[in-house]
Amino acid sequence: MKPLGWWLRHVHELLESSMARALEPESLTRRQWQVLNTIALGARTPAEIDVALAPFGSTSAQLAELRKRGWVAETGELTGEGRAAHARAEARVEEFRTSVTDGVSDDDYRTTIRTLERCAANLEPA
Repeated sequence: MKPLGWWLRHVHELLESSMARALEPESLTRRQWQVLNTIALGARTPAEIDVALAPFGSTSAQLAELRKRGWVAETGELTGEGRAAHARAEARVEEFRTSVTDGVSDDDYRTTIRTLERCAANLEPA
């Protein structure tokens, strides 16, 4: 049996590459998707976006690209084109998320998440 660390890294790499393929038709990176989705959920300023996505670092480059495409207005809201792109990408992301857990029961999923949360808590500095 392979150890936990091996599986975590393997699943992480598969998630990254599979998400990249799901977003490819919109020419979006995963980080750009996260910024686009964060704006769709109500963030309006670069600071609000950075707070929401703090674990990933600054989002200024991704935001600049979305503005360059005409998907984010100067007000910080999605434009009509941005809303349409978000809807298309969101459908792809939902399909991707569903495929990831295909065949995994709700109980098994919850157990997996609780186990990973416990492992993380065990490793975090006191």
